[in-house]
Amino acid sequence: MPESIRVVDRAFDILEALSGSRDPLSLADISKATGLSKSTAHRILASMVARQYVEHDENGGYRLGYKFIEIASSRINSLELLAEAKPCLSRMLWDLNLTTHMGVLEGADVVYMEKMDVYPHTRLYTQVGYRSPAFCSSMGKCLLSCLSGDELSRVLDCCDFKRYTPYTICSRQDLIEQLRKVRAQGWAMDNEEYQLGHRCIGAPVFDYRGEAVAAISASGTVAELTDDRIDMVAAEVMSAARHLSRRMGYQAA
Repeated sequence: MPESIRVVDRAFDILEALSGSRDPLSLADISKATGLSKSTAHRILASMVARQYVEHDENGGYRLGYKFIEIASSRINSLELLAEAKPCLSRMLWDLNLTTHMGVLEGADVVYMEKMDVYPHTRLYTQVGYRSPAFCSSMGKCLLSCLSGDELSRVLDCCDFKRYTPYTICSRQDLIEQLRKVRAQGWAMDNEEYQLGHRCIGAPVFDYRGEAVAAISASGTVAELTDDRIDMVAAEVMSAARHLSRRMGYQAA
């Protein structure tokens, strides 16, 4: 077998090892799982990290990167959640005249799995596969609010609480207090916390196990999502999230 083909096979061995683990794998773990030497595995991983197919965390662990989502976006409609979400996002788009999103929590980030835009030919900063910090995202705050105390602590340990705007919540304790409110009211808001002039309202989506598997949101400029629209938009987003949750088999208590 030509060396170039062996390298491809080895790369797939690494990807399959990473996909089979819920936690990041060390270089030693990957070497053991694939039978590759550490030097060979490290060389292949370095290329994957550079291309964003694999992520390397500060503790030395490796996990799959979300470049895969960008490549697979044309096929992702086959996933049940996305297929069910599309009609909900479309209805919110037309009812509210605001851009709609669906995202999932990945570590301390939200990954955007779907987007429907009021102006489809305008490329804004959010696209399918985009990652944003959960602590200053409406969808992220929704999903963080659904974590157990230990899970939340682990995620917040990874947050840098960077100040993106003057309105960004940069205190862990302040965020925890806001998450309590989010959990009680059922929705969250990014009020110019990640991008000045931009607001977003989100609500969590639950599956048949009662676990928060995603969140959906409606967003726009402060001129589009004005103060007097907040309650109405929040009610619409929560209604859509409840409908999508029921479609995913969720039975409210």
